[in-house]
Amino acid sequence: MDLLLEALWKVLNTGLQLLLQPFYYISILVIMLIYRRQVLLERRLFHARLHNWVSQTWRTVLGGLAAGACISLISAFVGMTLTLEGVLCLWIVTILLLLIRVRYFCLAYSVGLLGIVQFVLNLFPGYAGEGWIGTAIRVVRELNIPALLVLVGLLHLAEGLLVRSQAASFAGPLFFEGKRGKLVGGYQMQSLWPVPLLLLIPAQTSGGILPWTPLFGGEAWQGGFALIALPAIIGFSEVTTGLLPQQKARITSGRLLAYGTVVIAFALASHWWTPVLLVAALTAILLHEGLIVLSRFEEQQRSPLFVHPQGGLKVLAVLPGSPAAELGIAAGETVMRVNGVPVPTKEELHAALRMQPAFCKLEVRNLSGESKFLQRAIYAGDHHQLGVILAPDEQAPVAVKLQPLSLLQLLSPRRGAQGVRHGGATASAAAGSSPAEASDAAR
Repeated sequence: MDLLLEALWKVLNTGLQLLLQPFYYISILVIMLIYRRQVLLERRLFHARLHNWVSQTWRTVLGGLAAGACISLISAFVGMTLTLEGVLCLWIVTILLLLIRVRYFCLAYSVGLLGIVQFVLNLFPGYAGEGWIGTAIRVVRELNIPALLVLVGLLHLAEGLLVRSQAASFAGPLFFEGKRGKLVGGYQMQSLWPVPLLLLIPAQTSGGILPWTPLFGGEAWQGGFALIALPAIIGFSEVTTGLLPQQKARITSGRLLAYGTVVIAFALASHWWTPVLLVAALTAILLHEGLIVLSRFEEQQRSPLFVHPQGGLKVLAVLPGSPAAELGIAAGETVMRVNGVPVPTKEELHAALRMQPAFCKLEVRNLSGESKFLQRAIYAGDHHQLGVILAPDEQAPVAVKLQPLSLLQLLSPRRGAQGVRHGGATASAAAGSSPAEASDAAR
């Protein structure tokens, strides 16, 4: 009973320390900026808002809290030998990587890089350095890279589960320039979750001793235990033009779960056999990059899904709460007829809707190729296309040109990606979009 009360007190005390750290709030701020950027882009392209960035932020904060609680519980049996100096070292490396590219703001890259540096330093055990260099070398040598790699794997397992449950609902429709210069519709799937971690570490205290011995730390646990706060952020960014967001989320989720499992396996192997450490560190980095390359290759090979077929109009997205949403029209379906009139172009769609201003009948072809017939009254104030956002055509003036996202572009949403001039129309500069890259960031 005394041990339980001591543990609860340490959880409460460390939780309060976490709330006093600026890093957790910085992660939430970065998430708010990314979601706000998405809403600005939707308004610029579609003159409508499909998402609420405040609601998205709250949902991801709650998802991150749940992930943090689960990982912290598991880490209580895994153990972690991490000092405050080690936390600071992780932060410095992560921020330096962030300055290179946003997707490098990731625990897989920072821990993997530190693992490689530690392996090289261990080849020269007599070299200690001087001044701040000597301090940095000592801190890097003291890092428990296998334990940190296990944490990387656990974060990716949590990320995979969150991607499967939440990512598709945060997907934002965009217009992209296709392979041959033709505009195609697609989705950017971008989600981040701030994960507060309370990690169990061995410490010399006057309190109780754990009734179990965690994997990492060995005999050090005989002196007592303590908790250390480590704010983290996990997330991913993917672009899909050939799959629905739900399908893309399932594929990405499965790969993240597999990645986390492989990293944990190599981390445990490096704990029991030190020479595997270099392989484990390289695996964390290279396999992460491999997932990104594979996703890009697959997107290039797939045929675009959101292009207009002959004789109909492909639905890219549906505004929440709109008549189209009430009728059950879904992304990927095709509007074939309105009020009995074929609608091969947007102009003919608008003309058909004006034939009966108070009522409309629709023939919509679903994803299985079957037709469904829908009807609904039209009221004053309803969206001019019933709330349907259609795939781009030759008249679409702007598409998003993907490019690596920098920290400066996050702080200034109107900088970065450029509009594409198309069909002779004047293209306005659109807010930027990050490339299709999966990532998770330690903070």
